[in-house]
Amino acid sequence: MRRFNLAVLAALTLSAGLTAAPAQAQPGHHTPAGARHALGIDHCAAGVCHFDVPPGTYDVRVLLGGDDASSTAVTGETRRSLLPETPAAPGERIARSFTVDVRTPEGEPTGPDGSPGLDLVLGGAAPALADIRVTPARHARQIFLVGDSTVCDQPGAPYSGWGQQLPQYLRAGVSVANYADSGESTVSYLGNPQLWGTVRPLIRPGDLVLIQLAHNDKTTDEPTYRTNLESLVDGVRAQGGRPVLVTPIVRRWFNADGTLDNDTALLVNGLGVNHPAVIRSVAAERGVPLIDLTARTKALVESLGVEASKSIYLYNENKDNTHTSVHGATVYAGLVRDELIALRLVPAALVRV
Repeated sequence: MRRFNLAVLAALTLSAGLTAAPAQAQPGHHTPAGARHALGIDHCAAGVCHFDVPPGTYDVRVLLGGDDASSTAVTGETRRSLLPETPAAPGERIARSFTVDVRTPEGEPTGPDGSPGLDLVLGGAAPALADIRVTPARHARQIFLVGDSTVCDQPGAPYSGWGQQLPQYLRAGVSVANYADSGESTVSYLGNPQLWGTVRPLIRPGDLVLIQLAHNDKTTDEPTYRTNLESLVDGVRAQGGRPVLVTPIVRRWFNADGTLDNDTALLVNGLGVNHPAVIRSVAAERGVPLIDLTARTKALVESLGVEASKSIYLYNENKDNTHTSVHGATVYAGLVRDELIALRLVPAALVRV
């Protein structure tokens, strides 16, 4: 049976250094007086913590552990993995921190608003929380995600996008603002004011913007696709942000010889447009960092083979060879994490390995 330990340690000194500054609020929002101070464990009950804060960026510091052995993970908002499962020995206390983006809508930009404020859920084999502090982030770096259903914060199990799993690999000081949305192509993302029209004004100098759009560009010709990618790159740079082009994850469609060298798997559309190749070309021509997730996921899926790779996708649940399971999304987010380090886009000290 899972346990939720709400014992507050009287001698705990987590409040040191947590003097709050105004939150990095979204335009039109203000930080109320109640959000200017650390919010704590009195906002938690039965494995769930709710903090009545406005949209913005917040640092969360947790103290994990209890009298018995424990193992605790933290998810938040729309099923985002914010902290990987962390074991603690009996009586041990382990401090961990992360930074979280709070916004409305809290998940997919064209989805429901979700609940206001910040919601965190304890999970893991034996969750135990000794204390928690939530404060407005002072100098957090933002990673924006522009993408489709393979990236987005999926609202319901068993689905998960890799962007939904990426936050658990980042330490306090970096937050993920996942504006990926199901069903979007480069055409629809640029044309919808809830998407690019919302994201672009939020980008600040120094922010990273990871762009993975290809799965739904099934009827987009190559000149249009190339122009759309260039428009996204130029828009990010105009805001002072740093664009990063990401080739799409492969679809799990094997040839008879066990390879994925076919149009369906490697995202070549019906017009013959090789999406990964165009992305690579635009990245090279515009001097944009490239995360070649197509190559990385192809190598991984082929190494797993026909049977073992089923667990990466939702084949066993829905015969789905495009969308990933929580396990698969976590693995793919790990590949993105590795590339962020290798390309020196995020300081290694701010990444969990």
